[in-house]
Amino acid sequence: MTLPDCVLPAEGWGRVILHVTRPQAGKKWTDTGQLHDERGLKGRPPGETRPVPLPPGLVAIWRESIQTFGTASDGRLFFNERGGILAFSTYDTVWHEARQLGLPSDLVNTPLAARPYDLRHSALSTWLNAGVAPAEVAERAGNSVEVLMTKYAKCPYGRAAIANHRIQALLDE
Repeated sequence: MTLPDCVLPAEGWGRVILHVTRPQAGKKWTDTGQLHDERGLKGRPPGETRPVPLPPGLVAIWRESIQTFGTASDGRLFFNERGGILAFSTYDTVWHEARQLGLPSDLVNTPLAARPYDLRHSALSTWLNAGVAPAEVAERAGNSVEVLMTKYAKCPYGRAAIANHRIQALLDE
């Protein structure tokens, strides 16, 4: 994503418009001979975009990152020390270090948040648990409601007690 595709207000929700993906496949497996091929958005016609709302906390982090590090020469917000695309191995290394720091010790060796992609599952499940309509969550995620409910709708860790409380309150009525 590039800075021109972002709306990062000083306060409140922001937005990023996604245009392309750049999956890492390796030089032998791409059409260009580069590590990353530029592709359209999954499941969408060529040239179609997808707006993604950004919560205020993430907007603040991105604004601080831009102030501190700037952008790559092509306007990308996230880049390596040479201005290139971040490698999967970089994300993976940082993710595992962050899990060690962020999770309680009894959860580090569990499948909870085992890979960066699990953040997508967590976000979508959290939005559903917050009461956001499935159609809205699916649109934000760029999926159909069917895919949302079969692949992503999970019970976020630690929500069982809340669910029990809500069920008990209903039974007590």
